[in-house]
Amino acid sequence: MADIIRQPLEQIHGFSRRCLFRVISMGSLPIHMAFIMDGNRRYAKKRGLEDGSGHKAGFSALMSMLQYCYELGIKYVTIYAFSIDNFRRKPEEVQSLMDLMLEKIKSLLDKESIVHGYGIRVYFIGNLALLSDQVRAAAEEVMEATAKNNRVVLLVCVAYNSTDEIVQAVKKSCVNKLVKHSEGRDRDIERIQLVDIEENMQMSVAPDPDILIRSSGETRLSNFLLWQTGNSQLFSPDALWPEIGRRHLVWAILNFQRSHSYLEKKKKQL
Repeated sequence: MADIIRQPLEQIHGFSRRCLFRVISMGSLPIHMAFIMDGNRRYAKKRGLEDGSGHKAGFSALMSMLQYCYELGIKYVTIYAFSIDNFRRKPEEVQSLMDLMLEKIKSLLDKESIVHGYGIRVYFIGNLALLSDQVRAAAEEVMEATAKNNRVVLLVCVAYNSTDEIVQAVKKSCVNKLVKHSEGRDRDIERIQLVDIEENMQMSVAPDPDILIRSSGETRLSNFLLWQTGNSQLFSPDALWPEIGRRHLVWAILNFQRSHSYLEKKKKQL
């Protein structure tokens, strides 16, 4: 009986969601959305759940958010999955997160996964050398397996912070400058241009985010995409990440649409 009732309810829910998204699509839509997935541990603690349960619930929330972004036609989605600073947590917690990360990364290779169903290309952004061999190998396998997908681009920032990304980009720019100078292709060895750094940023595979959502009501960027979010609209719902839902995404996009013309004008002035 429960299944008989649930099926038509799911159909009605899906239809109403598509109608809502169609109305929203009449206005300007973001090309790139970024998420700081904050509050997984607090979610588990609030509900008296065991360690790791919050992160598993957070993964389910991420899958739903990817579905919504796909249905809206949002091309790029970036998530802050694991900061370099997170390695300072208790060793047993870090290991638990690495085990969960390995499990979820491998699940993306399943033929039935949302990645293959929606044609999502996956990039892992960050200092991957800090990851265990197993996690790094799995991440590289996913990137290779999805390299030909082009409907949506998912950028997973892991073992990442913005300071490290900028430092590594500057180092690469200097090395490239020296190589070009030694080959006689660049005589001005002392000058590093802005474009030299930007083209060596790992996030250069995507345009700058239009909207950055951080769950749990926090308004800090926590060293995430500092270079790329100068003109991004910030949205901080009180909901913990596993509680994040369609209404939060819709509200963020409606606010973006209200200020879209102003933000576009500011970008043109740069």
